[in-house]
Amino acid sequence: MRITLVLVAAILLMASCRSTRKIQTVISNKRDTSLVVNPPADHSREDTLAFIHKAVANMKAAQLDFTTFSAKINVDYQGSDGKKYDVNANLRMYKDSAIWISITAIFGIEGLRAYITRDSVKILNKQDKTYTARSVAYLQEVTALPLTLHSLQEILIGNPVFLDSNIISYSRSGNNSVSLLSIGDWFKGLLTLNAAYKIENSKLDDIDINRSRTCNLSYTDYENKKGVDFSTRRRITVAEKGKLDIKLDFKSYDFNETLSFPFNVPKNYKRD
Repeated sequence: MRITLVLVAAILLMASCRSTRKIQTVISNKRDTSLVVNPPADHSREDTLAFIHKAVANMKAAQLDFTTFSAKINVDYQGSDGKKYDVNANLRMYKDSAIWISITAIFGIEGLRAYITRDSVKILNKQDKTYTARSVAYLQEVTALPLTLHSLQEILIGNPVFLDSNIISYSRSGNNSVSLLSIGDWFKGLLTLNAAYKIENSKLDDIDINRSRTCNLSYTDYENKKGVDFSTRRRITVAEKGKLDIKLDFKSYDFNETLSFPFNVPKNYKRD
C-alpha cells in the first residue's frame, strides 16, 4: 500500500510531506514580518497596495481555464531512502468534477489507477490486486495539507495554490518578475511570477515552526499550444526530516477534448 501512496502522491505533487527535512531557512515567523521581502523604498503604503492589487489581478487573468484536460507525464521520484522511481502517468481531468490517473512502469504495464472526485478517492493497486475507497478527506490525512479536488486540479494545471489573500509584501527583479509574499493559516508563501504573470516558482513554508516543513515548486519550459501558455516541466522539492524530489515532464497534453474516466473494480480484488 505504501508504494501506491508514493506513486499517487508523486503525481499529485503532494508526496510524503510528513517525512521530509528542512532544506533552507523558512521565510519568517508568522508574528515577525521584519524579515520579509520589501518593496522599493520610495513606494508609499498606498503605492505598495496598488501594485499588489494589480499584480494579483494580472495573475488571476493569466490563470489557465479548462473544461477537460489530459496529459501524458514522465515522473521521476526520489525519496529520502535513495530509491528512485521512473514511471509514466496518463492524466485526465474534468474541471471541478474528477481527476483520473493511470500509472505505468516498465514494459508499459499498468500498476495503479486512481479516481478522485469531490467526495471520494478510489485507488486500484493492480500489482497487489487491492481496491481502496475513502472520502476525499483521505488526501488531507495522507499529506497533512488542505487538499481538495479543486486545489489538486489547480496544482496539476499549473495555477497558483495556497496564496493567501493576506499578501504583506512584494519585490521586483530586473527581468520583470514579481514575487509576492503571503501569510495564511497553513503556509508562508513566496510566489514568483514571470513577466506574463505565470508561475516561475512557488515556495511554501509551514506556519508551524516546530515542523519546519517546506516545499519548493518550479515551473519552466513554457510553450504556447492553441493559445495557451503551459509549463511542460515541473520540479518539486519537499523537505522536513527527509528530502523528496519529484520531476514532472509533460510529454503531451490537450485541452477541452472529449474524455472517458474508466474505473471498474475486478471481482477478485480485495478491499483495502
